[in-house]
Amino acid sequence: MKENQPRQILAINNQTMTYIGQALMLVLFLLIPAHTFASTGTGGSLPYEPWLTSLTNSVTGPVAFTLSVVGIVVAGGILIFGGELNAFFRTMIFLVLVMALLVGAQNIMSTLFGRGAVIATLESDVLQTAPAAAIAIGRIV
Repeated sequence: MKENQPRQILAINNQTMTYIGQALMLVLFLLIPAHTFASTGTGGSLPYEPWLTSLTNSVTGPVAFTLSVVGIVVAGGILIFGGELNAFFRTMIFLVLVMALLVGAQNIMSTLFGRGAVIATLESDVLQTAPAAAIAIGRIV
């Protein structure tokens, strides 16, 4: 019994040290901020970005939304009133329906909740004119 006691203490100490090390790493990551800066550029450094931007604008516009509504109505009507369809044609109709739902859902969600975060930047002349305007008003002496 006494021979196993140092091994148990050593195992407890190793486990305790592991937990302490993990806690210290967590504190380190939480207290030392990562210096990341948002880019205000337009990008364009990769060769495939222009056509991806064009594709995004085409899929998210009002024409795409109208086509998605028409696609949902037509695909739904074909599935309901189409009668006997072969497996390939039915699969294609489901594919059109799913694509129309995805495009329509993206447009509806962006209409309801906005298009994403907007990061405002302060230009250098704004930073220079703000103290001057405050002095002119008489708030800073």
